[in-house]
Amino acid sequence: MPHLPIILASASPRRVELLRTLIADFQVIPSDASEVHDAALGVRPLCELNARLKAAPVSQRHPGHLVLGADTLVWLEGQPLGKPAHHAAARAMLESLSGKSHEVVTGVCLMHGASGRCAVFSDVTRVVFRHLDSELISRYLEVVPTLDKAGGYALQQHGDWLVQSVAGSESNVIGLPVEALGQAFGDWGVPLISTRDGGTGSGH
Repeated sequence: MPHLPIILASASPRRVELLRTLIADFQVIPSDASEVHDAALGVRPLCELNARLKAAPVSQRHPGHLVLGADTLVWLEGQPLGKPAHHAAARAMLESLSGKSHEVVTGVCLMHGASGRCAVFSDVTRVVFRHLDSELISRYLEVVPTLDKAGGYALQQHGDWLVQSVAGSESNVIGLPVEALGQAFGDWGVPLISTRDGGTGSGH
């Protein structure tokens, strides 16, 4: 099924940038699907479910396209950290991440409505934070917009202030696991520009 037209079902500018490192041409049609927030499902099943939920309505409206849905969560000590509602919540998230290891998981769904074919997978990156003092957190919140980012941080925006180490795909922390997605596109016959990691940061 080569050369399918592709739709990214996400308004995230980080995902747009990452996808551009893999394929030359695609449309952006954000999904209006509601996300599930049930931590009892576990982080990978939860992210994969939400990726599928995001892809489904767009695929129904555009059955001839290959629709890409994605969902990214920061997972700390068995609980998901989504996007903070306000700066106080972003501060609380950074305080909770300080000095600890956490996982960033992105679920991905590739859906083709006309054929009924669907592929769902996820990738996990382990991130270790430095010990953050109140002054550093305040400085970070002043210079980085955090309210649209899971966990209240973006690795590509002064991430070195916060992060001690990253084990796994850095692009996965941004919002798309470029390496795994490149392999998945190969299964669909999608011609790639590159299979290299397309970024150096996070911003879900």
